[in-house]
Amino acid sequence: MILRALALTVLLASAATAQVREEPTAVSPVTVMPPTLPPKVVATYPAQGETIAPGVLIVKVAFDQPMNPRAWNYGVAEGGEQPECIRTPRLLNDQKTFVLLCRVLSNRTYKVALNGERAGGFANLGDNPAETHVLTFQVVRGEPVTSMSRALKAAGLKPEDEPIQEAPPTPPRPAL
Repeated sequence: MILRALALTVLLASAATAQVREEPTAVSPVTVMPPTLPPKVVATYPAQGETIAPGVLIVKVAFDQPMNPRAWNYGVAEGGEQPECIRTPRLLNDQKTFVLLCRVLSNRTYKVALNGERAGGFANLGDNPAETHVLTFQVVRGEPVTSMSRALKAAGLKPEDEPIQEAPPTPPRPAL
C-alpha cells in the first residue's frame, strides 16, 4: 500500500513538473559515428610505379569509404621528389576520391606520402585517419601534357571533376 502511494506521488509530481515546463529545451544536434576501420587507398593516378609524361598532372587518390573533405595531408617521401602542387586537394562528388592539380618535370622520380603525418591527414567521416601510403611514379621525356583537358583525360576524369573549384560569386558591395 505504501509502495502504491509512493508511486502515485512520484507520478503526480512528474505530471505537475511537465505542466510547469511549457517550452522545450533546445539541444544542439550531435552526430555520433560508429567505430570504423581506417580508410584504405584503393586506386591512384598515376598508378604505383607508373611512368607518365611531364607537364600538367592531376593526382587522383580513391579511398574505400566516404572521406572528410577538410582532412588531408601529403608531402614528399624519402628518396623521391614531390611534384609542384596547389595546396588543397578537392574531394569529388563520390565522397571517396580526392584530386590534386600538380606539375611534374622530365627525368624525375616522385614519391608522395599521403598521411605522412596521420594527425590532421586524410580521414573518413568518423575522423578515423587513413594509413600512410607512399605513391611512387616516374616522369620521362616526352610530349608534355599542357592542358587541363588532357590531364583530366589521362587521369580518367570528366570535365566536372576539375581539381580546382571556382569560389561562389561574392555579392556586390553596397555603394558608400
